[in-house]
Amino acid sequence: MKKQKVYFQEETLDAINAIRKKLVGKTLTYKEIYSIMDQIARKRLSDILTTYFAASAYSKGFTNQELYYLTKAMVETGRQIHFEGIVADKHSIGGVPGTRTTLVVVPIVAAAGFVIPKSSSRAITTPGSTADAMEVLAPVNLSKEKILNVVKKTNGCIVWGGSFGIAPADDIIIKVERPLLLESYDKILVSIMAKKVAFGSNHVVIDLPYGATVKVHGLNDAKVLKEKFEYLAKKFNIKIRVLVHRTNEPGGRGIGPILEAREAIRVLQQKSNRPADLEIRSINLAGNLLDICLKDSPRQLQDFVKKNYGNSFGWATKMLQKGIAFAKMQEIIKEQGGNPNIDSENLKPGQYFFKLKSLKTGSIKSLNNKNMTIIAKILGAPKQKGSGIFLDKKIGEAVEKGNIVATLYSESAHNLEKGRKSILKFPIATIL
Repeated sequence: MKKQKVYFQEETLDAINAIRKKLVGKTLTYKEIYSIMDQIARKRLSDILTTYFAASAYSKGFTNQELYYLTKAMVETGRQIHFEGIVADKHSIGGVPGTRTTLVVVPIVAAAGFVIPKSSSRAITTPGSTADAMEVLAPVNLSKEKILNVVKKTNGCIVWGGSFGIAPADDIIIKVERPLLLESYDKILVSIMAKKVAFGSNHVVIDLPYGATVKVHGLNDAKVLKEKFEYLAKKFNIKIRVLVHRTNEPGGRGIGPILEAREAIRVLQQKSNRPADLEIRSINLAGNLLDICLKDSPRQLQDFVKKNYGNSFGWATKMLQKGIAFAKMQEIIKEQGGNPNIDSENLKPGQYFFKLKSLKTGSIKSLNNKNMTIIAKILGAPKQKGSGIFLDKKIGEAVEKGNIVATLYSESAHNLEKGRKSILKFPIATIL
């Protein structure tokens, strides 16, 4: 039987040769990296070949120069957007479920008068991304023209970056990474920075948590990643502040799109049942972002903030406490095509639920973020918006035998049963 010959266009062959070169650990030139990004963006490489490239990045890593080339090529093979003046942005490297700070930070900064067009990728290793949570409140697949219009009217937006071709190669790579939960630190870095550059962001705060059961495990790895962020920011003339901090548990109690959106809206509405940790983290991020924006703002605004709020953190806090940030979020939701008359308590999780009860008396010693992610995904998140986990107890809180530790939710009875059984293999809490 004759072997069938496979013919490739010259540009595709160049990309394949570059992938082969990277697989054996060699350094790539800009031309080679561009050829790979271009062919992925044009959908001329199969999922298998794209996976080979993703795997090479995971195992071999990139030099700083290659990271710059990758970011530049990822931006240049997609569409870009431009805004005048100071353009703020905030991004978390992810890995900590139930910490949806962006839905609080964006309206605070937008209400303060700064442009903050936020783009987010779909979830890879977590049961939900910012785009998945925002989609509960409003459409996130917006055209470039629609995004420009929303930002013009409200100063901000929260959208999916792949909706109109921003860094298209990134979204295709994310798709092939998802089944294996394959995401290298270098890939996280490039994915984030490419979207910042493509969206014209020039003042950025990066939330970089580390911990035993999150994406970045140790302080040393976090410091290396911080240096790489700063290196790329300098190359693209972006003012950046990378906030490294240890994280042992989610900022909120809800994990999964609807549960996370509900937590963020509770903070914006200043409800009595809002998660305090999520609010504190959000104010810290918003305060830092406002701070670097203020440094490049007119002296008159700097003096106004100092006189009336003390500093940028006081400014962020007042925006939240006075309901100004929530009103801004309502504007953004409306302009993106959602219902602005939102109330956190109207956001209901899936109809099927299981209450996980403690078998002994003690307190929550630790929460396993990795296992919570696994269980939430088994329950159906993020595809099922109402699926996920609500943490009735968090670290340090007392537990009596029979108390509810967590509630599992799903939109499917089948998924709920799978999630309930999987808790035995992937325990989410340690009680001592």
